[in-house]
Amino acid sequence: MSRLAKIVSGIMAGAVLILIVAILIVNRSDPNEPAQSDIPSLAVEYADFFPIGAAIEPSQTNGLKAGLLKKHVNWLVAENVMKPDSIHPAEETFNWSNADKIVAFAKENGMEIRYHTLVWHSQVGAWFFKDSEGKPMVDETDPVRQKANKKLLLERLDTHVRTIVDRYKNDIKSWDVVNEVIEPADPDGMRASEWYKIAGIDYIATAFQAAREAGGPDIKLYINDYGTDDPRKRDLLYDLVKKLLDQGVPIDGVGHQTHIDVYGPTVESIIESMRKFAELGLDNIVTELDMSIYSWNDRSDYGTVIPEEILAQQAKRYGELFQAFRDHREILSGVVFWGIADDHTWLNGFPVKRTNAPLLFDKQYQAKPAFWSVVDPSVKTD
Repeated sequence: MSRLAKIVSGIMAGAVLILIVAILIVNRSDPNEPAQSDIPSLAVEYADFFPIGAAIEPSQTNGLKAGLLKKHVNWLVAENVMKPDSIHPAEETFNWSNADKIVAFAKENGMEIRYHTLVWHSQVGAWFFKDSEGKPMVDETDPVRQKANKKLLLERLDTHVRTIVDRYKNDIKSWDVVNEVIEPADPDGMRASEWYKIAGIDYIATAFQAAREAGGPDIKLYINDYGTDDPRKRDLLYDLVKKLLDQGVPIDGVGHQTHIDVYGPTVESIIESMRKFAELGLDNIVTELDMSIYSWNDRSDYGTVIPEEILAQQAKRYGELFQAFRDHREILSGVVFWGIADDHTWLNGFPVKRTNAPLLFDKQYQAKPAFWSVVDPSVKTD
C-alpha cells in the first residue's frame, strides 16, 4: 500500500471512530432520565384524586433524582432550606438562594410548591428570643419587661412572616404556617417552646394573621403536626384550632405529617383524625408521609438486606393507606412524601443510625413492591 493510501485509510478509520462516538453520545441516556422510565407515573395515576408531592433538597434538582421527581410528583416542598434558621438566620439577613432554586425547579417543570415552615420550635435562630440587650427572654422575671419582650418577639415574627410570604405569594399557594405546637406531656398540652413561654398562643395567631395579610385570600394556611392519629394529641390540636378559629384566626387546614411504620398506627385512626378536622370546615393534607420498616420502639437493624416479608408487609400497608386516601378524597387535598427514594431519608439516622427503607423507591431508584401497591390496587402483596 502506498504512503498516500495509508494516510487516506487512516483518515477514514478515524472518521468512522468519530462517527461511532458521536452516535453513542447522541443516543446515550439522558443523565436526568429516571432509572425506570417505563413504569406508571404516581402523579398521573392520582390525577383524578389529589396531587402527589415530595420533599427535596436543592442538590436534588439535577441528575437521576431530578428525573425521578419530574416523572412521579407534581408538588414539591423544601425539606430544610425554607425553615426559619436557613432562610432567616439573623434579624437583618434573609438567605433566598436555596429556596429560590427549588421554586425555579418547580416552575420549570410545571409543579406546585408547599412552604415548610414559617414557624417552628426547632431549626430557628436564637436571635428571635433575645431581648433588646441580647439576654434570653425566657429568663426574664419582671412583668413589665416580660410584656416588652413579648411585644418585641411578635414584632420580629410579624416581619419574618410578612417578608417571606410577600416574596413567594405568587409562586406558593400552600403554607405550613406553624409546625408542631402540640405536646401532650407539656403543661396545657402546648409545646413548651420559647415561642409559647414568651408569647402564649398569641404567636400562632400572629403568624397566621401576618401570612393572610401578606399573601391575600388565595393562599392556603395550615397548622402542621405529627401524631395526629393519636386521640389525645388530635383532640388537643382540635381544641386549639377551634379556639383560634373562634377568635377569627385565618386557618384553612391541618397538615398531618404521617410519619408511620409498618406496624401502626391504624389506617382508620389516620382517617378519623381527618374527619374530625373536616367537621370544622378545614382541609386536610398528608404533609410528610413515610413508613419505617421498624416499629417505634425498635432499635434493631436489618442491615443491607431487608427481608422480603417486611417489604411485602410495607407494600400491603401502603396499599391499604392509599385506598383509604382515595376513598376519602373529599376531605384530603394532597399527599406529600418526605423524600422520594430510600437513599435520602431522615429515618436512616433517626432514632438511631441504621438501614431504613420508608419510601416507594429503593436506593437505586427502583420501584419497590410498595410502589406497585400504590399505583395499582389490584396488585396482591400477601
